[in-house]
Amino acid sequence: MAVSEFDRRMMAAAIRYTYRHLGRTGTNPSVATILVRDVDGMPVIVGRGLTAIGGRPHAETEAIEEAGDLAAGSTAYVTLEPCAHHGSTPPCADALVSAGISRVVAATTDPDGRVSGLGYKILEDGGIEVETDVLAPAAMKAMAGYLTQRRFARPHVTLKLALSQDGKIGRKGSGQVPITDPLSNHVSHLLRATSDVIAIGINTALEDDPSLTCRLPGLENRSPIRLVLDRELRLPPDSALARSARDYPVIIATTKPPDDERYRQLTQAGCQMLACEETENGIALPEMLEDLCGKGIMTVIVEGGAAVAQAFLEAGLVDRIRLYIGPEAIGEDGIAAPLSPEIMPAGFVKTAAARFGPDWRFEYERSE
Repeated sequence: MAVSEFDRRMMAAAIRYTYRHLGRTGTNPSVATILVRDVDGMPVIVGRGLTAIGGRPHAETEAIEEAGDLAAGSTAYVTLEPCAHHGSTPPCADALVSAGISRVVAATTDPDGRVSGLGYKILEDGGIEVETDVLAPAAMKAMAGYLTQRRFARPHVTLKLALSQDGKIGRKGSGQVPITDPLSNHVSHLLRATSDVIAIGINTALEDDPSLTCRLPGLENRSPIRLVLDRELRLPPDSALARSARDYPVIIATTKPPDDERYRQLTQAGCQMLACEETENGIALPEMLEDLCGKGIMTVIVEGGAAVAQAFLEAGLVDRIRLYIGPEAIGEDGIAAPLSPEIMPAGFVKTAAARFGPDWRFEYERSE
């Protein structure tokens, strides 16, 4: 059976569904499954599943449980190849076979060596028809954190910058300078709500004294871990970040030893320390990301500071760029952005553009 327009519609719905738990499923990806079968001659969704908060149970078993007896003979739309390895529970591929699913439409293959291709084989050996790579680019974007972690042993990194009309990101010595409309700010907070970590440099922390939480009503508990690149431990214990460290986690990436007095003060405030290696340009970013990956972190937003943005770009560690362009100019005393829509690093292609009030948002993906 060829992939139909209805198949694509159902897969698009499944991919949208994954965003509900994005950033909340621990070391597992947020995967969605939709079960559809004919009821009285009409296609009906009989079961839906989403990777649970924390990572268990998986989407396939949730959808099968919701569908009950109606699962038999249905088509399963899954955003990621069903798992094939035994853990504390049987593989999801086996669960689909046991439930009597007749057809599986999958968006993308799992790069995990314990699964890649093996999940599909279990399905096919169980007599299930399998269609793969349906809306793969959209699914891969939604699961970029998991896929990057599995392929490169580091989190997926999004560089997010707000630029004035004349290409500036702020004004030195002026703290936070409003650049974009409140609507754009609300949209950018959705990115915080679906990400594991938000990172800034110490200069931004000192200049702006930000909180870096998600301030959308009802989503405050989805605030990301706040990460400060602070080699010399200059973050004040009475800063907004340190004062809120017991409510919303703060990690400080530093090269200072535990016997440093500032280390003790910030630890007592509730901040967590991440011991980093030092290079001539500052903190060793590849090793830092590797350590974050070891903590189960899959997505990082880099938000603060031209120097930090440039460091991630020069290290080749940026996977996605989001630029918000405001309508007003800052002037000659502004801090120049390290990039712009006209000056984009090699290897990035524009994939989306959207308007939010007076602002534009452009999105670029690394093509290499």
